[in-house]
Amino acid sequence: MDFIDLKSQYAALRDNINARIQAVLDHGQYILGPEVKEMEAALVAYTGAQHCISVASGTEALLICLMALDLQPGDEVITSPFTFAATAEMIVLAGGVPVFVDIEPDTANLDATLIEAAITPKTKAIMPVSLYGQVADMDAINAIGQKHGIAVIEDAAQSFGATYKGRKSCNLSTFGCTSFFPSKPLGCYGDGGAIFTNDDTLAQACREIRTHGQSQRYLHTRLGVGGRMDTLQCAVILGKLDRFAWEVRRRLALGEAYRAKLKAAIPSLQLLAVRDDRDCVWAQYTVFVDDREAVQARLKAAGVPTAVHYPRPLHHQPAYARYAGPHDCPHSIAAAARVMSLPMSADLTDEQQETVVAALAGAVG
Repeated sequence: MDFIDLKSQYAALRDNINARIQAVLDHGQYILGPEVKEMEAALVAYTGAQHCISVASGTEALLICLMALDLQPGDEVITSPFTFAATAEMIVLAGGVPVFVDIEPDTANLDATLIEAAITPKTKAIMPVSLYGQVADMDAINAIGQKHGIAVIEDAAQSFGATYKGRKSCNLSTFGCTSFFPSKPLGCYGDGGAIFTNDDTLAQACREIRTHGQSQRYLHTRLGVGGRMDTLQCAVILGKLDRFAWEVRRRLALGEAYRAKLKAAIPSLQLLAVRDDRDCVWAQYTVFVDDREAVQARLKAAGVPTAVHYPRPLHHQPAYARYAGPHDCPHSIAAAARVMSLPMSADLTDEQQETVVAALAGAVG
């Protein structure tokens, strides 16, 4: 059993993906070829955002947004310590200071009720992470941002396809940034990502920044990066889009099935909460367990792969310990010690899911 089954997905989409790749090989426009604009237009239609700017990775998306906001050395960005390092990494690389605010213990997303107390005159942005595929409480976060004149950047690397109060992730704030890393809900076959915004000026800034700050060829009007998503990767996304709505529905159904089956088999198991006003596309189906290493070892022996997202919060990482601040974010620490992700992808079969549930019941019993 694969932790994420990309082989079955490719088998189902082989003709679409191969045809899309072959078209790029035939026209030879590997950088900013026609598939780039085609993909961006398709994702605009999907999310409802006015602009989609494809970029080299989800990580690059965060950096470009911070640059578009003209983040200055010493500016602060409020974010979660319970996320992949890229979130804080880009804040620091852009010259900013990550300010860590704790998570909700049941969703593992940024706790909006703690944000306002962390705002200072240096706060430039708030960067909530839509962890595991569920969006944070964006209305509450946006209201705080609007009150204080602070931009909000949704780190939606794991949540493309998710909805919040009927609206799509990536179209909920000043910026939405997603990743097309192969394991994501919508993934390419390498690195890729996208920025979404409804602000024309910020969109233009992002387009210029991703191409070395050029407003036109060889006219560099701002500092930029080499941040383009290559045409072949856009072609892969286009080859997957026809099936994506089904995959989202399947992820939602598998998430509900996991919940029902795990509750029946292991009533004491703590599951991730999903709020009533949103859904979760389950980039990782994550549960909370005690004695995690022993549970993982038993599952491995039963042929069930697992992963941990993430075993140490960022403010306890050597590279970011200097930004720990006065609050130790106890819920983030507790989650890092107990979270464990189970096999999850749209092509996970019902039989495989039953195997996982039975193995977990035996491992924690």
